[in-house]
Amino acid sequence: MRPFLPTFARALALSLALATIAPLTAQTPPPPAKRLPPAGVAIPDAARTELTAGAAALAAEIASLRTDLAAAKKTTLLSLLPDVEIFHKAVDWALRYDEFFDVKQVETARHLLTVGRERAATLREGKAPWLEATGQVIRGYRSKLDDSVQPYAVVVPPDWKKSGPARRLDVVLAGRNEKRTELAFIAEREKSPGDIVPEGAIVLHAYGRFCNATKFAGEVDVMEAMQAVRRFYKIDAGRIVVRGFSMGGASTWHLAAHFPGLWAAASPGAGFAETAIYNKALDPGKPERTWWEQKLWRWYDATTIAGNLFNVPTVAYSGEIDPQKQSADLMEQAMAAEGLKLERIIGPQTGHKYHPDSKAQLTARLAELTATPRPLWPAESRFTTYTLRYSTSDRIKIMELEKSWERADVTVKFPAPDRLVVTTRNVAVMSIMLDKSEGLTTTVDGQPVTIGSINPYYWLVKEDGRWTYKDNHYTDVRWRQQTRKMPGMSGPIDDAFMEPFVFVRPTGKPLNAKVGAWAAAELAHATKLWRDLFRGELVVKDDTAITEDDLANKHLILWGDASSNAVIAKVLASGKVPLAWDAKQLSFHGKNYDAAHHAPVLVFPNPLSTQQRYIVLNSGIDFRDEAYGTNALQTPKLPDYAIIDLREPAGPRWPGKIADAGFFDEAWK
Repeated sequence: MRPFLPTFARALALSLALATIAPLTAQTPPPPAKRLPPAGVAIPDAARTELTAGAAALAAEIASLRTDLAAAKKTTLLSLLPDVEIFHKAVDWALRYDEFFDVKQVETARHLLTVGRERAATLREGKAPWLEATGQVIRGYRSKLDDSVQPYAVVVPPDWKKSGPARRLDVVLAGRNEKRTELAFIAEREKSPGDIVPEGAIVLHAYGRFCNATKFAGEVDVMEAMQAVRRFYKIDAGRIVVRGFSMGGASTWHLAAHFPGLWAAASPGAGFAETAIYNKALDPGKPERTWWEQKLWRWYDATTIAGNLFNVPTVAYSGEIDPQKQSADLMEQAMAAEGLKLERIIGPQTGHKYHPDSKAQLTARLAELTATPRPLWPAESRFTTYTLRYSTSDRIKIMELEKSWERADVTVKFPAPDRLVVTTRNVAVMSIMLDKSEGLTTTVDGQPVTIGSINPYYWLVKEDGRWTYKDNHYTDVRWRQQTRKMPGMSGPIDDAFMEPFVFVRPTGKPLNAKVGAWAAAELAHATKLWRDLFRGELVVKDDTAITEDDLANKHLILWGDASSNAVIAKVLASGKVPLAWDAKQLSFHGKNYDAAHHAPVLVFPNPLSTQQRYIVLNSGIDFRDEAYGTNALQTPKLPDYAIIDLREPAGPRWPGKIADAGFFDEAWK
């Protein structure tokens, strides 16, 4: 990450207001393309031959073991196979993608292959001794997102027993390390339990899918790793802590503010808390930041939702002379604007590291905050969001906004056990989790509302300015038609990559050769970016191979046009997507474009699916090479739709010239 010292009065105003500026005439050139991970070093030919053979042998044993366990219906043992597969992946990817950064890592690879073979052998015997191990334990899981195997590490206290009491869990997020491949992560976690190891707690070191500050698939990784830990270790849900330093501090600001219902406490160290100020993105001489890009900063900025930390006791650490102290300075001001005070520990005359005395102070303070679980039913809850990607906290679930990407608030108070007071802003549909509704006097924005049955669910709906109670029939009629933006179906384009998806490549002839070549290049670019920064190999299927299961359970990322891609042809033939496209003309949003050198990029509800699923046209994750050098620029770049003029070639920021771009409204119009 790139540190700098801001001018705070201007800085906070920029972060919170996201002021739009006019295009700048004098701009710095884009940075050169960067490789992540960087190119590795050469290893001896004999070592490469040995490791390649060893990795192939382990892969064969894993495949055989999978077949045998499935045939024997040993589902529990089969579910543990990722605990073996991570060791193969670590070595295989280092060999395939030139990711040895020191010749000493050859010995690390040998060791990991040995551990993989040992685990495979014990699984064949029906055993998994690592499930009972204490100390540092390397684990793995298979991601629902892209079916990739991902590692994580747990530090298990010496007195832990499977039958023992539920434990505090600390989720630890790592700092930036551009060489922390799976090989390096596993070796690092085998050697060290981390900077802070609370007595009696289980510590999860999430991989976060490499080097992305827990954004996109990195965020999903943390949640999936937590789910895996809670499957195998008894965790007290009221005593979960999130913490990290540097890039891990940025990750902590993000996860604490966006998931305030999860954490008993948070401790971000250094890092960044927003996009514009940390990157000086709006300074003179910098590339223009479009109005929609600035609006999309609200996806990840913690400063704009600082009020959510009302629900999360937060202890920020900064070195006194660390430039990244700016993140806590900004959050302190943002929280003050919400009536909150940020608790801070500052390492005296310390740069970008923990001061030993501060570390001890922080350890003790987190122990105090987790001595008792956070309340299951808090008397007051607050939640702020700008997007339905983040729609839930504690008692509160928002299902529809009046306008996405504008501030939405819900505050819930119980001034007495039989009285509920709710206040809102920019919310159209929501639910408040209750243990009972009988005898409860409720007002929403000053209006009396009678809440009926709360089992299994109910909704409070704002219609013509009035709040009313709705039962589940409302869900069946309104949301299954996919005519409203809702959680998991709210855009922008990048939202489709937060849940299971499949790339659908064309097998036919394109309408125009130039557009076909561009789509093929963009597919290759998106595939490489995913492997580079999210450490997965995408699921790619031909357009002719898409099944009913794909339609029901995955977002479809469609490449090509209505001639080259049969699924795009069906989507457009449905008449439900507001796009017309033939060899001569592309029509969208009331405008016509020459189809010879224009292409659409968009996200939209899938008209071929009866489930809540997206289609995406011609886009993967849409930040590009410009963002490889700093996690703070790894933010959504395009809104719900864009028309790309291919007469300007794809570059480090855009897939071509943006001829038009914008958001659909809350009804996908």
